[in-house]
Order: sequence, then C-alpha cells, then structure tokens
Amino acid sequence: MAKKSTNTTIVTEFLLMRFPDDQVLQGLYVTFFLLIYLAALMGNFLIITLTTTDKCLQSPMYFFLKNLSLIDICFISVTVPKAIINALTKSQTISFLGCASQIFLFIFLAGTEYALLIAMSYDRYVAICHPLYYEAIVNRGTCWQMVTASWSSGCIYGSVHVGGTFSAHFCGPNIVHQFFCDIPSVLTLACSGENLEYAFIIASCIFAFVCFLFLIASYIYIFSAVLRIPSAKGRLKSFSTCMPHLIVVMLFLFSGIVTYLGSNYKSASSLNLLISVLYSMLPPSLNPLIYSLRNKDMKEALGKMVKYW
Repeated sequence: MAKKSTNTTIVTEFLLMRFPDDQVLQGLYVTFFLLIYLAALMGNFLIITLTTTDKCLQSPMYFFLKNLSLIDICFISVTVPKAIINALTKSQTISFLGCASQIFLFIFLAGTEYALLIAMSYDRYVAICHPLYYEAIVNRGTCWQMVTASWSSGCIYGSVHVGGTFSAHFCGPNIVHQFFCDIPSVLTLACSGENLEYAFIIASCIFAFVCFLFLIASYIYIFSAVLRIPSAKGRLKSFSTCMPHLIVVMLFLFSGIVTYLGSNYKSASSLNLLISVLYSMLPPSLNPLIYSLRNKDMKEALGKMVKYW
C-alpha cells in the first residue's frame, strides 16, 4: 500500500515476490520449502538435544555447535514460514514494520553466525596449536564470553543496518523482488539520493573482510601445526576435527557471496528465488548433516539416544 502526499508517494507496506500462478508449481514450491524447513528444524533440534543431554558432548566445541544450531533454527524461521503462509493464502503483503523486523532478524542472525564461526575457528586453533593449554585458555567463562560477544555483535550489526535502510523514504513502487525482505531488494525502492545504508554496507564489508582474514590466519596456523604431526593417523584425526567447521564456513560464505553478487534486485525471476533459497535455507539445513555425519562422538550419542528410546 502507498499513501500519496502533496508531491511524493509514501510506502506503508511491501509486496513480496509471488510464487508461480500454476497450482502444481505452487504446490511443489510450498512442499519443497516445508520439507527443507522441517529437515532444518529436526536436524538442529537433534544437535541441541544431544549436546545438552550427553555427558560426552560437553566440550567447548559442542557448546559452540549448540549455539550454531540455535542460530540456524532462528535464521530459517525468519523467512520460510512467512513465505509458506503467503503462498497458501495467496497473499504477497508484508507490513512496513514486518519488513523492518525481518531485515533486522535476518542480518542479526547472519552476523551472529559469522561471529560465532570466527570464535569456533579460534577454538580449533587453540585445540590443535596449543593442546596443552587448551583447557586453561578455552574454559567455560571464555566460551560464554565469546558466545555473548557473538550475539551482541550480531544485534549491533542488525540494528545499524536496519536503521540505515529505513532512514530513507520509500516513494514507490513497493514490490520487493524477493520472497522475503532483504536490504538490497528494499534499497532499490528507496527515494533517490537518500541511501545512507550504502555507507554502512561498505563499512561492514570492510570489517567482515578483516574478520575473514583473522579466520584465514587461524587456519594457516592450524594446517601448519597439523602438517608437523609425525604420524599419518594423528594428522588425519586433527584434520577431521576442523574439517566440518571449515566446510560450514565455506558454505556460509559461498552462499552469501553468490546471493548478493548473483541476484538482480530490480526484477523478479526464478533464478532470484533459487539464489535466495541457497543462502537462506541451505546452510541451516546442511549444517547438522555436516557435523553429525563426520563426527564420531555425535554418531555414538545418537546411537545411545536411539537405544534408550
């Protein structure tokens, strides 16, 4: 909806990208979204349950993994349920406040996950490069501090970006070429010359790149330490403890880069939908598989839970 003033049109709600009008295709989209969503919920809830109840999964690595699963549950719940409801009710609308809330939560959780992945890389660095001092350095208090810092930085990150995005006026049209509200799609609807958010995006990209360099430096030290291990069995064991995290990091960064560089935010297309699905749905649904399938302790904990039931 858009209200007209004397010389401009003020947007009060947005229209999200429509699913195909064809009933069969629409049903396939809804089924696909629902299955991915349920798989992500089940996988991440299972990891939270295992890392909470199993005494063998109480190390810092699993504490971080529990928080990652919680983030992924929230992350996928920000966008997918609304898209499914819109498709079933044949509605495209989202209120101005709803759009702002969706952007804040999406950026908040993405920023928190990125910060937590960096904290997890530090955990792996200490475990492999300084194993004798691991328990002293990465103790319970340190873990809580790093997790709190991750959630806090994500909250600040989301607040800054939603403030920058909605500091502009929206003159119309009000069609978001995406199945959820995200910053690039919404910014294309802002009045010209009012996009303060672009300055925040540039600043945050620079900061994110500096954090990425820290992550790369951690893994350079990790791989250097692993290659100095004399036995092949020891090298393989050390690699296996950090490979799931590295795969998750690459999946998160690759899907984000493809989404924001490969989408055309000024037009609607099936390619836009597929690319946005890649970023918003793939990491939360695959992260539990990556950690559980390659982790011996997780498999044993799952086996004990199945036997108990």
